Amino acid sequence: MKIFFILFLSLLLSGNTAMLYAQTKANAFYQNPILHADYSDPDVIRVGDDYYMIASSFNCVPGLPILHSKDLVHWKLRGYALNKLNYADGFDKPQHGNGIWAPSIRYHKNEFYIYFPDPDHGIYLTKAKNIDGPWSEPVLVEAGKGLIDPCPLWDNNGKNYLVHAYAGSRAGFKSIIVIKEMNAAADKTTSDAVLIYDGHDKDATVEGPKIHKRNNYYYVFAPAGGVSTGWQIVLRSKHIYGPYERRMVMAQGNSTVNGPHQGAWVQTKTGEDWFLHFQDKEAYGRVVHLQPMRWKNDWPIIGEDKDGDSVGEPVMKYRMPAGTAVSSSFNIEETDECNGTGLGLQWQWHAKPQEGWVFPYPEKGALRMNAVQDSANNLWQLPNLLLQKLPAEKFTATTKFLFSPKTIGERFGFVIMGSSYAYLSLVKKNDGLYLSYAVCNNADKGKAEEEKLLSNVQPGGLFFRVTVDTGAVCHFSYSTDGNSFTSVGEKFVAKPGRWIGAKIGFFCRRPLKTNDAGFADIDWFRIEK
Repeated sequence: MKIFFILFLSLLLSGNTAMLYAQTKANAFYQNPILHADYSDPDVIRVGDDYYMIASSFNCVPGLPILHSKDLVHWKLRGYALNKLNYADGFDKPQHGNGIWAPSIRYHKNEFYIYFPDPDHGIYLTKAKNIDGPWSEPVLVEAGKGLIDPCPLWDNNGKNYLVHAYAGSRAGFKSIIVIKEMNAAADKTTSDAVLIYDGHDKDATVEGPKIHKRNNYYYVFAPAGGVSTGWQIVLRSKHIYGPYERRMVMAQGNSTVNGPHQGAWVQTKTGEDWFLHFQDKEAYGRVVHLQPMRWKNDWPIIGEDKDGDSVGEPVMKYRMPAGTAVSSSFNIEETDECNGTGLGLQWQWHAKPQEGWVFPYPEKGALRMNAVQDSANNLWQLPNLLLQKLPAEKFTATTKFLFSPKTIGERFGFVIMGSSYAYLSLVKKNDGLYLSYAVCNNADKGKAEEEKLLSNVQPGGLFFRVTVDTGAVCHFSYSTDGNSFTSVGEKFVAKPGRWIGAKIGFFCRRPLKTNDAGFADIDWFRIEK
C-alpha cells in the first residue's frame, strides 16, 4: 500500500496523469455517452493500435470528420476527408439536410476507403494512403436518387460488394436493403441491385447497413424503427445474396438511451468486440455511445443482456476496453484562442466558404471576420455562419471580440443556431452602435427575427456569453470587462437543425454594397464545462 501511495504521489507531482491512469486502468470505467456531441451515423475501424471514426456531415463544410482514438473512449478530431464540397454543385448556399449522409470507412490493401452517399446524387468514394490525406477527389460509384448508407465488402472469393439502403424522400420507397457487385477497383457498381431484406413487416425504416464476414457467415448490422425510437438488428447468411436470418440484438429496454441507432462493430487487438452507435438527443444532436459486444451461437449481443433473451440494452457505465492504450489526453477541440494560422478543426461553415469570410490574424492573435453582404431573410439561409457542435449537456461559452463596423446595418453576432435560433449582436445604426438580442422561431419555415435593442454602446472590446443548461436551455449575457456579466433576461431553448443538432458560433453580415466592409476581430472563444 505504501509503495502504491509513493507511486501515486510521484506520478501526480510529475503531472503524468495519463501514465497514472494507465496504471490504474484495470479498475477504470467509462461513462456513456463517450462523445456528448453531434457525430451522427458513426463508423469505426481499427488499424494496428489506432481507431478511426467518421460521421455524417450533411451540408457542413469541411465535411466527413475524421476522429482518432487509442482506447475507443477518448477521441480527438484529426481532420476532414473533404475540405471542400466540390463533388456536386449548389453547396455555395446552405442545403440543410442535404449533402453527406451516413458514410463508411474501411482499410484495404494499405489504403483508407470512405464511401459516402449524397441522396440527391448518388454514392461516392474517396481514398487515401494516409489517414491525414491527401484524400482523392470523390469518384461517383453509382449515380441515383435516394441511394444511402453504403458499405463495402471485399470477399475472399475475389469479388467486391456494396450494400446500401434507400431514402424514401428521394427514391419513393424505403425500408429495404440491397447488395450490388463492384468492379476490381471497388469504385463502380457492376450489377443491378439484389434485395436481401425487406423490413416493412418487422423493421420499418431499416437503414444504415454495415456488412461483415465472420466464421463463413455474412452479417449485416442495421438500425430500424426510426432515429429516436428504433432498435438494432443483425442479418446473417452463409450466402451473400441470402436467404438472411434476422435477429434483434439491441433495444432501449429499461435504459434511458432512446432508439440506440446506427453504428459500427470494431474488434480490439486482444479480440474484444465493441459497438459504437448514436442516440438522438434533439438539440444536442446525435451523441455517441460505446457498448460491449459478445458472440453467442454466432449471433452478436450488444450491450447488457439482463434477462437472457439475447437482446441487449445500452449500458451507461462499463469497464474500459482491455488491450488498449488509454488516450485520456485525447479530447475534441472546443476552446479556440485564435492565435494560429488556420481555423480550429472544430469550426465548420454552413456552405462552401468564400475568400474573405474569415482570416486568421496571428499578429493580433485573432480571427478576423469580414461583414459579408447578403439579403437573407434570416440566418437559416446565411452561408457565412462559422459554427461548432454543442460540446456537453451543460456548459458556458464566452468570447472576447472587437467590432469595427463601417456602414449602416453591419452586424456581428454570437449565435445558438438551429431551426430556431437566438443571438446577441452589435449592430451599427445611424446614431451609433447598439447591443441587440434577437430570436427567430421556425427559421426553417422562413419566419422573421424578433429583435430587441438593449442599449447603445461605446466602441471597444466586448464579451458575449451563453450558458447552456440541461434541456438545451440557453441564457445570453454580455460584459465590458469580462468579470461582471449582464443577462439579457430571457431564456431560449435551443432546437436542432435539419438532421443535425444545434450549433454555436459567429456571423458577420451587412446589407449594403461597399468596397471596404467593416469587420470583427475575435480574440478568443472559450468553453467551460
